[in-house]
Amino acid sequence: MTRVAQTSAKSAGNVGSGHKENQYTDRGKPAAIRSSNITAAKAVADAIRTSLGPKGMDKMIQEPKGDVTVTNDGATILRQMKLLHPAAKMLVELSKAQDIETGDGTTTVVVLAGSLLDACSKLLNKGIHPTTISDAFQRAAVEACAIIDNMAVPVKLDDMQQLIKIATTSLNSKVVSQHSGALAPIAVKAVLEAVDPSSPHTVTLDDVRVVKKLGGTVEDTELVDGLILTQRVAPGCGVKRVEKAKIGLIQFCVSPPKTDMENTVIVTDYTQMDRIMKEERQYILNIVKAVKKAGCNVLLIQKSILRDAVNDLALHYFSKMNIMVVKDIERTEVEFICKTLHCTPIASLDHFNPEYLGSANLVEESEATARCVRITGIQNKGRTVSILVRGSNKLMLDEAERSLHDALCVIRCLVKKGALVAGGGAPEIEVAQKLALLANTTPGLDQYCFRAFADAFEVVPYTLAENAGLNPIQTVTELRALHARGQVNAGIDVRMGAVADILSQDVMQPVLVSHSVVSLAAETVRSILKIDDVVPRMDSFPELPSAAELASITPKLQLHGQSRKKMAEPLQNSDFNYPNGLDLALFDELLITFQSRNK
Repeated sequence: MTRVAQTSAKSAGNVGSGHKENQYTDRGKPAAIRSSNITAAKAVADAIRTSLGPKGMDKMIQEPKGDVTVTNDGATILRQMKLLHPAAKMLVELSKAQDIETGDGTTTVVVLAGSLLDACSKLLNKGIHPTTISDAFQRAAVEACAIIDNMAVPVKLDDMQQLIKIATTSLNSKVVSQHSGALAPIAVKAVLEAVDPSSPHTVTLDDVRVVKKLGGTVEDTELVDGLILTQRVAPGCGVKRVEKAKIGLIQFCVSPPKTDMENTVIVTDYTQMDRIMKEERQYILNIVKAVKKAGCNVLLIQKSILRDAVNDLALHYFSKMNIMVVKDIERTEVEFICKTLHCTPIASLDHFNPEYLGSANLVEESEATARCVRITGIQNKGRTVSILVRGSNKLMLDEAERSLHDALCVIRCLVKKGALVAGGGAPEIEVAQKLALLANTTPGLDQYCFRAFADAFEVVPYTLAENAGLNPIQTVTELRALHARGQVNAGIDVRMGAVADILSQDVMQPVLVSHSVVSLAAETVRSILKIDDVVPRMDSFPELPSAAELASITPKLQLHGQSRKKMAEPLQNSDFNYPNGLDLALFDELLITFQSRNK
């Protein structure tokens, strides 16, 4: 019998004697794993809890290169945090999912998930099985969404003032809240212009392009009726303004062709050099003439990584023929530009035809404000929108873009479902009240779970009051009393520093935001709760030492048992996690294997 077989038999023989010990170990490990996951996730939630609400604090995030980001956006904070624990990373993914789904509520969903995990910890300590808690939380989340639906108030998309108030509520919790009066109308108009009449309840933010330009203030942000190109007119091209423009977008280079990497051209005399230069000039001139013949007077050239998109000689010819050239168009911009201009990207000179060109009344390089190319008066314009965001510094510019994105997402939610609910913690208190009453009529262990789920929702108004400098216990108690009397819209007005009818104060949010917060938080908590072990992947195991590295320890293989045990200690104390320590029999087998490799 080989040593491996003997080791296996020995292990099989010890099953009966060590059954109780193994059973105790297996029973304690899932509880320890759940406790570790819950603790790590709660730590992440507590870290961004102070950023919740209009009076929340900002976070300064320093990147490895030294760049600094100042924001209170939950998704941005979590995305740039350095996290090691896998459960903590699940909350980062939760915040990302909320940002993709609705754009708003990224901090709320993480704070609520942390509170639900705290409730799970208390239920587990009472001896309730994780599956029971998970199933009860799923049913409670469905009931919570139904309660929020009963609070919803319909809104019409033609009510511009109401939509602007909703976008303003989203912007009030941002660093650029003082500029919400300028950003909110822009967000509303941009989304409504991008709505397709054939499907009025569907809109994609891919049709809304946000362009950042340093300079000015956030108040100078504008909605452009046309298209903004961040690139400038190519240096060497003297045409800065074109009226009645015919615009072509090409994906080939206007420069002399180059040989393959393996080929070389040997020039022995000046005559050959002169002929090569003449051929290059003629090659470029033929391209310019073809562009002019098609009627194109504004040429957009896609960026190339192989060679120059356009050389100086070509720019000279284009300038003489009064053709404006804008080069280095990014590949990711091509689809949006073509959809806006109603043109087709041209891959080769043979396909440069007039039917592939777009038309516009005016194309000019703006010098007064942001130095960029504006295309206005576009004919047959697609349903796309361009927003030019301005800012006095990079920090403010980036934060304005993030805030505008959240406002755009909020209006998109209203397009999908025209209903809103009060903000200021009103939905969370109402859910907590109604679920607590429902728990009294729920039989079995679900009663405990429903009540814990309801109590967890009070963390949102508690945190809002705490961040606003109010007495959180007194505020939450007052909210409970008002909601018990049927005032479902009672919430925290942080501007007045008191509890009020928050809907009459124009503090509101789309019902889809609240739905998404409840559903995603409950789903993530259930996922964390059902994890009972963390198993490393096989490719995370360390590689075995090579034969040369083991040559130095080979003579020690014949030592007696005590020395053998000492040799195993470095492996037991290493970073590799051996289950239940390192079995000495297995250690012997490894050493014999190493000996054979040495031979």
